[in-house]
Amino acid sequence: MERRMQELRSKNNKHIKIGVIPGHFATNHSHVNYYVDLNGIKRNFKMARDTAKELAAEYINTPVDTIICLEGTQMLGAFLAEQLSDGNTHSLNNGNDIFVITPELNSNNQMIFRDDSQGKIWNKHVLLLISSASTGWTINRCVECLKYYNGNLVGIAALFSAIDSAEGIPVKSIFTTNDIPDYQTHSPSECTMCREKQKIDALINAYGYSKL
Repeated sequence: MERRMQELRSKNNKHIKIGVIPGHFATNHSHVNYYVDLNGIKRNFKMARDTAKELAAEYINTPVDTIICLEGTQMLGAFLAEQLSDGNTHSLNNGNDIFVITPELNSNNQMIFRDDSQGKIWNKHVLLLISSASTGWTINRCVECLKYYNGNLVGIAALFSAIDSAEGIPVKSIFTTNDIPDYQTHSPSECTMCREKQKIDALINAYGYSKL
């Protein structure tokens, strides 16, 4: 698989790059024809810092009290909070303290926040940060969680997104399907690759892939 890896760089910052592998891949709720490797951004502090700067530019005029980090984006979330509250910028959040938190999954695989974290969600302006948005399934799941805790979702930021919006809120991302024009996602029951009996290359999630 690694030999098929193609490197893509952000149009705005050539230091921000991802890898994509064509094939047949299965997530826990869809099948896709590309594995998008975003781990370099999430694990390299220089790239995470540059990426946070790009994303922060989209939310200069958006009030943000809390950033919720999904899919291993905690380091990126910390840099994003720093950028948004930087006293040297014209951000609406200039000088403000911004919480950076991650929901927990309970035994029923539901997103929850413990009692000592709920005050950072209740009636707060929340920015959701996610690694990849291919179908919006994970975003919708988090939105339901935020509604339960009375959080006010003001923005959705992603490293890669195949969707333009979720819950009526635009998804701002570094990479989109414009960078991968033939990117496709299907429900497992409607996957054209399965119908053509194309072997699944690997199981994938936000943390990597496991070959089959």
